[in-house]
Amino acid sequence: MPRRWVAALACLAALVALACEGGTSASPRPTRSGPSSGPGGIAALGDSITTGFASCLVLTSCERNSWSTGDGLRVQSHYRRLLDQNSAIRDRTYNHARAGARADALEGQAQAAVRDRPDYVTVLIGANDACRGGVDAMTPVAQFRADVDRGLRVLRTGRPKARVLVVSIPDLYRLWEVGHDDPRAVRAWRRGVCPALLAEATSTAPADRERRAAVRDRIDAYNAELVAACRAYGSRCRHDGGAAHRVRFTLDLLNPLDWFHPNATGQSRLAEVTWRPSGMAG
Repeated sequence: MPRRWVAALACLAALVALACEGGTSASPRPTRSGPSSGPGGIAALGDSITTGFASCLVLTSCERNSWSTGDGLRVQSHYRRLLDQNSAIRDRTYNHARAGARADALEGQAQAAVRDRPDYVTVLIGANDACRGGVDAMTPVAQFRADVDRGLRVLRTGRPKARVLVVSIPDLYRLWEVGHDDPRAVRAWRRGVCPALLAEATSTAPADRERRAAVRDRIDAYNAELVAACRAYGSRCRHDGGAAHRVRFTLDLLNPLDWFHPNATGQSRLAEVTWRPSGMAG
């Protein structure tokens, strides 16, 4: 057979193969199913609580213990509960929460989540807006609401059919109540853990009492704005009804390194109180 015929046939075969692939490039397709195939899974937005920070006995994130997307055996997370309902979402977890994140980071996290195309998104943000160097540095309530609205707007525009869960900020003042008499907790807090609330934890001076009360009130105000923001989002958004904030944290629900972040048991408790059996279903 003439060489030019061989070349032509080879070219034709390549074109047929490309047409069968339905693409415009000869690059191979990934073998792992992407988020656009089947159920979109779950994405988490927020701060260190949702990263499972310090729940593995190291002061770093431990996502396998996250109340939201954790896949470890110690926490019956939302992901594991959803997996019991639909095994097709296996490995479709996307945790965009970051330690130290404040509400102004929510927009960027939401943009990343939209690219993952999840069907269910959890949002827990606000502790770091209150846990600043002092009361004057806390995020103003109006700014907090604007930041949350921007993040939720990204989700509503990019994933209008996804279910969104907005979780209330846990009761950080409760942590001071149960820990300020414990020398281990007080020593850990002196390293700079939530100074607006926990600095001078044993002090009974009026100024320190007022400072703690101001942080408590600011978190209450943030939580009220989270309720309103979810309501404004529409029917695809559910608020936890204050369930996370009502958890009566005790020291045995906290990690023994910073006595602030939930341990695996505390993460399980957050998952339990914020879960609705319908999961991603309408």
